[in-house]
Amino acid sequence: MKEKVFFKTFGCRTNIYDTELLKRYVKDFEITNDEKEAQIVVVNSCTVTNGADSGIKSYINTMKKQGIKVILTGCGAVSKGKELLEQKQIFGVLGASNKDKINEFLNAKTSFYELGNLNFIDKDIVCEYENHTKAFVKIQEGCDFACSYCIIPSVRGKSRSVEEKDLLRQVEILAQNGYSEIVLTGTNIGSYGIKNGTTLGKLLQKMGKISGIKRIRLGSLEPAQIDESFLEILDEAWIEKHLHIALQHTSEKMLRIMRRRSHTDNDLKLFNHIASKGFALGTDFIVGHPGENESIWKEALDHFKNFPLTHIHAFIFSPRNNTHSATMKEDLVSGDVAKERLNLLKDIVEKNNYEFRKKNKVPLEILVETQKDGVFEGYDQFFNKIKIKSDQDIAKEWLLINRYEVQEKYNFSNLQG
Repeated sequence: MKEKVFFKTFGCRTNIYDTELLKRYVKDFEITNDEKEAQIVVVNSCTVTNGADSGIKSYINTMKKQGIKVILTGCGAVSKGKELLEQKQIFGVLGASNKDKINEFLNAKTSFYELGNLNFIDKDIVCEYENHTKAFVKIQEGCDFACSYCIIPSVRGKSRSVEEKDLLRQVEILAQNGYSEIVLTGTNIGSYGIKNGTTLGKLLQKMGKISGIKRIRLGSLEPAQIDESFLEILDEAWIEKHLHIALQHTSEKMLRIMRRRSHTDNDLKLFNHIASKGFALGTDFIVGHPGENESIWKEALDHFKNFPLTHIHAFIFSPRNNTHSATMKEDLVSGDVAKERLNLLKDIVEKNNYEFRKKNKVPLEILVETQKDGVFEGYDQFFNKIKIKSDQDIAKEWLLINRYEVQEKYNFSNLQG
């Protein structure tokens, strides 16, 4: 009887893609969706914050207590793999460039540490997604930015792009397999094609023409990388009417401290232009970074209120080893103050989102994703959640909903009767 292996994925959409690719290479083991059945657990890890590291360590500790063999891959393999291996918390460390060798390492009888390199591009593609209504397509790896707070370039490497022809072939196969919503992911997708004489906008123009593709969603973009070729696609019906553009801060002084490439005035013009096209807009924002004194915070908050934001991923600064920000000691922000600032930004955006949904009372295009207790859930073209009551099984179906109620946290539609 084959041993069973369970894959535990932490972090971003790129990791979701990588996990599905890892599964393709497993030959001598049975993949299970129930970790209680597994003899081996492969942890595809995230290391973007201290909280991410803590969550992964806690999970690994739980698995170890149950006598389960743990293999660590993903970003945390680079930042924490050696330490966890020396502490005998894990059995092995598998670098991202060694995905195609996972079957060999699952068979290993002795502990191993095989990080590989940070120059790789995955040669194989994922064409089926178990338990997903949408498909993820990884278009690039790595990042050439040098933001002062970020550890990711050191664990993912420099930016490199997947060949356009390979991506278009992958999307064609996914469309043939019934996936009509595609999510493009990567470490820094706005850098796609720059070293190959092309752009993300040009890639999207070609993807949008593939038969069967109804909606294309994008991972996080950098404002400094949005060019004319990208702006040209904003009127296309297949582009999701929601973009996530990472500001990280809205104080010009703080952007320089963070070694960001963007500028607040330019960012605001860009956001207003895209919002004028009917888009919902999300962003990342770091509060409590060293240097965020009262003056800088006030400047940031004043600017922030002017941005047409409907979604936010805000988090408190977390110092990462081997980054410039971790060495900064001036104007440190207390945890309580940082939390107040975080909640204030979230409240502003939550109200913005509610107002956006009330003003944009348009028919909603929904891909129904989940169902619980007779209530179905999905996301509309603006990446807003909707809950739907229905007597029919509408899971994984596309719906055009004209009648719905705008509630404070989400939209609601009753299709019963």
